[in-house]
Amino acid sequence: MPKKRPFPAHFPGHSVFLGATALGVAPALAGGGAEAGGHEALPLFAEEVFHIGPFAVTNSMIMAWLVAIALIVVVRLATREMQLIPSGLQNFVEWLVESLLGFFAGILGERLARRTFWFFATIFILILSMNWAGLIPGVGTVGWMLEGPVDPHDRFKPFLRGGAADLNMTMAMALAFAVLWFYWAITEIGFKNFLTHIFAPKGEFKGPMLIVMAVIFGFVGVIELISIAVRPVALMFRLYGNIFAGENILEAMMELVPPWLKWLPPLPFYFFELLVGFVQALVFTLLTVVFLKLICEDSHGEEHEAHHPEPAGGERPASAS
Repeated sequence: MPKKRPFPAHFPGHSVFLGATALGVAPALAGGGAEAGGHEALPLFAEEVFHIGPFAVTNSMIMAWLVAIALIVVVRLATREMQLIPSGLQNFVEWLVESLLGFFAGILGERLARRTFWFFATIFILILSMNWAGLIPGVGTVGWMLEGPVDPHDRFKPFLRGGAADLNMTMAMALAFAVLWFYWAITEIGFKNFLTHIFAPKGEFKGPMLIVMAVIFGFVGVIELISIAVRPVALMFRLYGNIFAGENILEAMMELVPPWLKWLPPLPFYFFELLVGFVQALVFTLLTVVFLKLICEDSHGEEHEAHHPEPAGGERPASAS
């Protein structure tokens, strides 16, 4: 059974270098692990750190918990002494909330945006924070070496791993949205309109043409159901793939230079990864918002036209003076 060896044991060659540069800490530590037969690339799956009974706690779970705790602390500090004229941290948090609410309202409408704001704002802020926290020196590069009968190319086990670089995390968020999407869609437009939106023919048809179009739109409805089922799969793999690939590229660059220079190659790409982290958080959130908008928009538009038909000839009734 493999045994853990404390992480300082395999980093002696870089101990003097730790204070040279803040961004150089993580690559320097990782270099020692690689020389000692650590890991040649970031593993596809999150690695277990410890167990709570039968429950395995992975390094990506710890990272997500730390980020969540940090966000809770920031919000508590910002709202501890609320002021009518905000300043400092309260001002930043209020600006962030108002900006996100305005952004979502521009897509979903004010009422639906306020109803779903808690979810969309949470996943955007959480994904963005996890993506940026994964770039902190030490994440994925500080850990321990395993001894015993283990894979020689995967002896190094990091304490922390980017939260979105774990497929379990992205799958949980995607499946949570899928469940909420059904709930919001049915409660907003009704179960009948929900089925009508997917299967019913669009337009006015009579006689044999109605039968033909019903068969065609029934087939289209089956395709629509398949696309709905594929959405969470696409969401979780898109986010996971981009973040996982970014972390792998940073790690691979460190293997191209001598150990004492491992901090240098990834340095310019840290700024690029900051942009990637923001874009991926925005894309994930924006796609979920648009998916909800698509199911609610058509039915609301048809309902509006039914209650407010366009006057004949395109003329508007004169307003009473």
